[in-house]
Amino acid sequence: MVYLIIDSGATQVAHAMLVIGWGLIPITLFHLIPFTLSALAWRELLPAASRPHTVTVIWIRWIRESINSLLPVASVGGDVASTRLIHLRGVPGAQAASSVIVDTTVGVSTQLIFVVSGVALLLMRSTDRNSLLVAGTVLLAMGVLFVAIAAFLVLQHRGLFAGSAKFARRLMPGKWLTALAARASMIDESVVAAYRNGPVMLRASLLRLVGWAAGTGEVWLVMQSLGQPIGVADAYILESLGSGVRAATFMVPGALGALEGGYILFGAIFGLPADTALAISLSKRVRELAFGVPGLLLWQYVEGRYHLRRGEPRARGSSRADVGNRSQPAER
Repeated sequence: MVYLIIDSGATQVAHAMLVIGWGLIPITLFHLIPFTLSALAWRELLPAASRPHTVTVIWIRWIRESINSLLPVASVGGDVASTRLIHLRGVPGAQAASSVIVDTTVGVSTQLIFVVSGVALLLMRSTDRNSLLVAGTVLLAMGVLFVAIAAFLVLQHRGLFAGSAKFARRLMPGKWLTALAARASMIDESVVAAYRNGPVMLRASLLRLVGWAAGTGEVWLVMQSLGQPIGVADAYILESLGSGVRAATFMVPGALGALEGGYILFGAIFGLPADTALAISLSKRVRELAFGVPGLLLWQYVEGRYHLRRGEPRARGSSRADVGNRSQPAER
């Protein structure tokens, strides 16, 4: 990432960011739209009987996105944390885990649709050599992703977690295995039940798909701030291709470097100089920091408060026991 900034002209990149200036505020705030849609999609997958309030789901989703964006957790650490947090808010453990698993699958599947639709728009816009090369490369990567999603879905329907629990027998103490196997089977059943609920899956998928498309507004606002306005269709193409880079490089923390290189490559198709393309990517980095750092602090606050509350009854109990022990000799 540093190399790309220097190679593209650090001065020009800095100038582009200064031109955007205060425009970073509406660009950052606009992310609330796709973010809220993704939170609402996840809420649809939670059991109606124990479904938390919308505000609760939104701040847990905020923590989840912050962890996945800023920490080197292969984009899954936030999912684990959100499973725990939503369980602490009253959702049964198996259903909390299955909701996150299905939500992740829905998110990646709809992201695949979003990227492919962007490639289709690109080919409708131009069929020159560069466009065909980019479209072919992206479609190849999305083909690999499609196979991975299909395999993951098959495993989910064939007892993924129960099978994992059986494998764990060689690694874990025997006293834990019974409870682990029971919980794994419950998660598998809850996952399959979620997929069988057609209306819920449809609503969640539509919300996620609209959320991906709404992210187009960020690219469009960046270009408006730079004084180089582009059409909504072109912004949609850039956002979808950038989303494809993120999906393909999920193991790279924050897709650092990969996203920047992708925008330089994709921006060249539209005649955008490297510094302008990097400004699009860096604007997203500013947004990630603006949302992510407070999200991580909120996570630490929530967990710290939970552990303090959990420790208070124990402290009271031990203090009462001490008082009782001290009073016994006097009573005797």
